[in-house]
Amino acid sequence: MSDALVRVERTGAAVWCTLARPPLNLLEPALIQAVRETFRALARDSGVRVAVLTGSGRAFSAGMDVRVLGALDVAGARALITVLHEAIEAVHHAPFPVIAAVNGPSLGAGFELALACDLRLAVAGAALGLPEVRVGVPSVIEAALLPTLVGPGRAAEMLLTGEAIAAERALEWGLVNRVVEAGRLRAAVDEIVAHILAGGPTAIRLQKELMLRWRYADLASAIRYGINAFAMAYATEEPAEGASAFLEKRAPKFEGAP
Repeated sequence: MSDALVRVERTGAAVWCTLARPPLNLLEPALIQAVRETFRALARDSGVRVAVLTGSGRAFSAGMDVRVLGALDVAGARALITVLHEAIEAVHHAPFPVIAAVNGPSLGAGFELALACDLRLAVAGAALGLPEVRVGVPSVIEAALLPTLVGPGRAAEMLLTGEAIAAERALEWGLVNRVVEAGRLRAAVDEIVAHILAGGPTAIRLQKELMLRWRYADLASAIRYGINAFAMAYATEEPAEGASAFLEKRAPKFEGAP
């Protein structure tokens, strides 16, 4: 696994992935490839039930290294943005929940990495935004997730002005799930991880698959996918154990759960 630029720390079924190019974790080809290969490898590991993505130093990721952007021609730009999309897509399409632990600025492509995660927790005051227009390029690829999260008007403001918003406003807009003081970030993330791990392992994977399908499907298709997922859950013992635990007023004991 690409652990030189992405540090991987595993505790049971939970994995922390830390971008290790401090202080700003600027994205350049080697780090982009490391993210892609790390999440592709984790996706092949059925024992991984939840992952956390965070940054080292004082930023989650301050975006693309502008020195890389300045050296591109048309062909090079297409190649770079394609590989970047593959890396962010590997996060977005992971078969398990991914939590962004936004420990500092999350900008540009670094913000798109956070958008690709299922949940986002941020430290107070962290800046989140898409400043690409200010360096002469549009915000693209997974920036397309933004309008669904905050609405088209707010998305347009962020995309067209390039201005970042603070974590507190991002919380008001529904862009992040929680805002905590820096010293509380790990504990807050661990709390959510514990809640996820308490669910049925198969049910969580089915739910993640559905969440992805819903993003791309019309309403009728989304409902059909849900009907199939509900039925598939009964190919396991999880529904029977969950019902028994509820009726017996005890915590469920799902196979594969801690």
